[in-house]
Amino acid sequence: MKLLQEFPVEALDDGMSGIPPLPLPSEYQSSQGVCLSSMACNQTENVIKKIVREIGQECAARGQSVSETLVAFMVKAVVLDPRNDFNVDQILMEKDVQNLIQLCVTRLLDTTNPSLSTIKMQVYFDMNYANRAEFLREQHHVLEGRLARVLREITDSHPRVQEETENVYRKTVSYVLLSSGLGPPTDIQVVREVTAALQSVFPQTEMNTFISLSKKNKEQQLKNLAMLVTGIRLYNKECGKGGSSIDDLPAVLNEAIPSATQTLDEGLNTCQARAHQYTALLESMQEDQDRCTQLSSFKLKEALFNVRQYEAFLCILLSDVITSAQEVEKMNVQFTATMEQLKNTVQNKVSVNTDEVFPLFIALSNLWTGFQDEMLLLHFLTNMMNNLQQFSEIQSQLFPEDMLSSLLEGMTVKSDEERIRETKGIRVNVLDFKNQEWLFPETIDNFDQLPIQYHSFCAHAIGVKGLTLPGNPAIGILKHRERCYVFSSKEAAYLFAQDPDKFIQLNVEKVKEYAELIQLLELRHQFEDLVSYAQAGNAVRFLIKTTIKCDSSTQTDTHILPPTIVTSYEWNEWELRRKAIKLANLRRKLTHAMQTELSHMRRENSTQVYLPKDVGTQTKRDSSSNVPRPQIFLEGLRGGSSPTTHMVKVDLTRAADET
Repeated sequence: MKLLQEFPVEALDDGMSGIPPLPLPSEYQSSQGVCLSSMACNQTENVIKKIVREIGQECAARGQSVSETLVAFMVKAVVLDPRNDFNVDQILMEKDVQNLIQLCVTRLLDTTNPSLSTIKMQVYFDMNYANRAEFLREQHHVLEGRLARVLREITDSHPRVQEETENVYRKTVSYVLLSSGLGPPTDIQVVREVTAALQSVFPQTEMNTFISLSKKNKEQQLKNLAMLVTGIRLYNKECGKGGSSIDDLPAVLNEAIPSATQTLDEGLNTCQARAHQYTALLESMQEDQDRCTQLSSFKLKEALFNVRQYEAFLCILLSDVITSAQEVEKMNVQFTATMEQLKNTVQNKVSVNTDEVFPLFIALSNLWTGFQDEMLLLHFLTNMMNNLQQFSEIQSQLFPEDMLSSLLEGMTVKSDEERIRETKGIRVNVLDFKNQEWLFPETIDNFDQLPIQYHSFCAHAIGVKGLTLPGNPAIGILKHRERCYVFSSKEAAYLFAQDPDKFIQLNVEKVKEYAELIQLLELRHQFEDLVSYAQAGNAVRFLIKTTIKCDSSTQTDTHILPPTIVTSYEWNEWELRRKAIKLANLRRKLTHAMQTELSHMRRENSTQVYLPKDVGTQTKRDSSSNVPRPQIFLEGLRGGSSPTTHMVKVDLTRAADET
């Protein structure tokens, strides 16, 4: 895979934005003569473009080509600098505009000024650097874009004849090869290896089934095939059966990462030593008036800020390289274990179960993709380091080693570590401050992770001395207006704590004098209109004051009390009946009802039972029996002539054997 196209150093494409608009004379105003702040946005852009264009033309006439972005930033830097005495609330006269243009041209043509190199360094870093996640995401997006055309040709094709089907299969081979990045696609041997591996898991006879899939399923199938083929080729390389064009990325990374780390460490040590020397010279100027007169013509502060910014960027790159080294070490262990497991699974078998080996092939492919990502990231970080170095060369040319040695003769140069050790065990007394909040390791969790202002430099030394001295959190961290500040000494902490707002304003004024400090000290929150270089779009728009907006939202709790959700709740009546019947199980139960004298008027009672089934049986023979019907008669019941009734009973019932 190819690296992202790097931003050229010469075409610095951004700057800080958002200083208040400049009211200009009639030549640069609308026909009504209103100031720039009341003009329409299009008119404002046109006026600013004219100023930027004139500055660019003036620099070009003097043999220096500059980008519009760099010009726009320099205009803002000149206006911010209080020493230039520009009042943005008043209309600028023609001479003021010409003065502004000349000041900008002078600073842009002063290529020996470390301040300009620092600004270019900041612009380059913001426009080109991306953290690990962003860089890898962009690389994957670039790869998908390059494969999109081949992928679309495969998924959108509907071959009808054998020749078209074979053409789609060849495109599938190309997609798998390009997706893996293992070997050049023009190498015949590589193409044969990929084709053989693909045929082992996806023979050409399966193309009809593949073509019948939906487009989404086709894309997923192609990705799986690419990973399987990559895993097979890596396994064959391990077994010595191919893969001659595949680089040994783990071995390359194991050599390249220590080399990059060593180079970054050496660069850090060099720029830190320079920063310590410049700091010692600046301190001697404040202590000795003769020394100040001698060194006043040198741009020591600009050189100090340059090496401090270079140091900050190198620390970011070194942190990324260390993270990359940890990831590579972890992946090496996983890759070795997965390959060993795959060898034990395959061994010398003629055929193996796909459920066992396919997940291992995919795991190998994913790990190899991780190695490729680390290679790209390491290459990117190395290029960033090499390109940043040129921005720090000017200060070393202004102050050669022999010149610094002569200036530092008889002086003690303290490193940042030595300054911190000098204040070891010293801390402020909290009882001396009634209305200030001090933080110590024992009073707050995650003490080492607190967001310190001014890039952890001493908050007192910046505005008072113009120095970037390392702060020692062990002395005590002052929390003022929800922001944390550290100091280089106990005395500096006490002075700052007496009136923090005063010293914060001094720091802001110092930053206006040296615009490169805005990014070095992470003070964009002090200049709300100033955005990062990478966030801005058109260079001319940087000079237009942005409308201040604020997003706000409120939210109330839906349930104040903890939710009591009854999972067994059911709203469907028929579902309730089904559950009731299941619970009662009436088919095997008897229902009893009882009514008492006291309850029979209170409510209705009802029961429901299943009616008994009609049961019938049938035998082979039908038999029946019958008995004679009894016939008994009584005579003489009506009486006769005699006073006495004589009744005669006559039994005419037939015998049972006669029936």
